[in-house]
Amino acid sequence: MSTQKENMLAGKLYKVDQELATLMTENKKKISQFNRATSEDEQSRLIQTIIPNAGHSIHIEPPFHCDYGCHVHLGNNFYANYDCIMLDVNEIHIGNNVLLGPRVGIYTAGHPISSKVRNSGLEFGKSIVIGDDVWVGGNTIINPGVTIGSNTVIGSGSVVTRDIPANVIAAGNPCRVIRKITTQDELKWQNQAIAVNQVK
Repeated sequence: MSTQKENMLAGKLYKVDQELATLMTENKKKISQFNRATSEDEQSRLIQTIIPNAGHSIHIEPPFHCDYGCHVHLGNNFYANYDCIMLDVNEIHIGNNVLLGPRVGIYTAGHPISSKVRNSGLEFGKSIVIGDDVWVGGNTIINPGVTIGSNTVIGSGSVVTRDIPANVIAAGNPCRVIRKITTQDELKWQNQAIAVNQVK
C-alpha cells in the first residue's frame, strides 16, 4: 500500500499525514532561518540545506518560501528575486541559467474540482519543468503540470496554464506565445553587450 508521500509525488490524490506535516515543519524552520539571515554566506549555506538538489552559483533573495525544498531541482547559475514561492508538493525541475523576477510563484499543488472531495482535505500535485536559459518576469504564476522550453522569456504578470515551447517570448493571462526569438534578437543584444564591454 502506498504512503501519502508516495501518492503525492506520483500525482495522485493524497492527504497531509504526520510524515508530511513533520517534513513541512522542519522545512519551515530552515526557511525562517534563511529569511532572517543577513549575510550572503549564511544564506548560501542555509539554501543548500533547504534545496539539496541544486547546482552551483545559486542565489535566492529572501524572503523565499517552499513546502519541502527536497522536491526542487535547480541547475547551475540560478537566481530568484524577492518573494519567490515554490509549492513543491510534486517535483520542480529548473535548468541552468534561469532567472526569476520578483514575486514569481511556481505552484505544483492542485485541488479537486469537487467541493466534497476538496473539503475532505485531499489534494494532488503535478510536476513543473523549466528549461535552460529561461527568464521569468516578475509576478508570474506557473501552474501545475506546465513545461517551459529552453531559451524562452515569460513576460511579467503572466499566468502560465499550459506548456510554452522553447525559443519564444510569451506573456499574458493565460500566457500565450507572442513571437519567436530570432537571430536578429540575439545579434542586437550581443552587439550592445560588446559596446558596453568596450567602454573604459
